[in-house]
Amino acid sequence: MPPKHHPTPLSGGDRKALAKELVRARTMTTILATQSEETRTKAETLLRRADKLLCESWNERMWADGGPIDPSPTVEQAINGGYTWLEIECSRCRAKREVDMASRRHAPTTAVHDLASRLRCSKCAKAGRRPSATLLKLLQRARHP
Repeated sequence: MPPKHHPTPLSGGDRKALAKELVRARTMTTILATQSEETRTKAETLLRRADKLLCESWNERMWADGGPIDPSPTVEQAINGGYTWLEIECSRCRAKREVDMASRRHAPTTAVHDLASRLRCSKCAKAGRRPSATLLKLLQRARHP
């Protein structure tokens, strides 16, 4: 976008006033841009913290009540809060494993509890069975890499 053209006033006093106002406007632009960036950084930090607290709350409710708790955080909120792993348990053989949510293909607005119907036990699948998985909790990192 080309710079805005300001017609130059004829009198000397008006030219000086225009030059002063342009300097002031450019200075304010820099100040406001800096404040905007600082505010955006603070907001992202607060949002990350809120997402982490939401995941911790959901983990506690899962532990206390058991079963997939609705509403659960979205996958995007879990990943933003630092909880990129989901611990699941096979409903048939009781084998536990961790699933990396960041590497799976799904919409970021998918709720974590909706993943239960999509996840299957790999051990039982080899035996020709397809039992569903039970969600246990969100993890910040895999226990068994």
